[in-house]
Amino acid sequence: MLFLVSGVLSLVLGTILVACRVGPVAVLRVAGGWYVTIVRSTPLVVVFALFQFAAPMLGIRFGWVQIHIGTVDFTSFFAVAVVALTLYTSTFVCEALRSGINSVPLGQAEAARAIGLTFGGTMSQVILPQAFRASVPPLASVLIALIKNTSVAYIFGVGEAVAQMRIMTNNYASERVPIFLTFAAGYIVIVFVVSFFANHLEKHWRTA
Repeated sequence: MLFLVSGVLSLVLGTILVACRVGPVAVLRVAGGWYVTIVRSTPLVVVFALFQFAAPMLGIRFGWVQIHIGTVDFTSFFAVAVVALTLYTSTFVCEALRSGINSVPLGQAEAARAIGLTFGGTMSQVILPQAFRASVPPLASVLIALIKNTSVAYIFGVGEAVAQMRIMTNNYASERVPIFLTFAAGYIVIVFVVSFFANHLEKHWRTA
């Protein structure tokens, strides 16, 4: 669940960031560039620590997040993990999309402006659709890294796979190896599924 929520939000925020970085507003270009550079250079554990420990000192708290849907609990710890992973992963999404945008011929953007499209229209109707197609392999790598990064949330109390594995190994000490192998296989399966769909999309769009 943490991967799904963070993944969707990272794609959205990453798209906004790349629009700022390639947009006509100089302030947004500079701000977006600094944000991406600083966050990408910061270890993920430090980003988690900032939101878990430093943010409450500044009055930023997520205690209001207490949502229970079936067996899934969306708590303050979950919200912290989503925010940290989204802010971190979105910078890599931004750079992946920027490489895709750079692969689009400049003449297409000029032609779009020539027929009267605004920057927003040019991005949404001409540039981004092609950029997403070109960015499928790097975006898949970013999402695979996100899958593995969810295990960092365990350090801060979020009940992701690593935390659940520890609970099970404590309760069933004699079955630690099978439990570990099962969870490892789970990560491998998720990564395989993401890679499979990424390859499928890439081949489909290449022949389209």
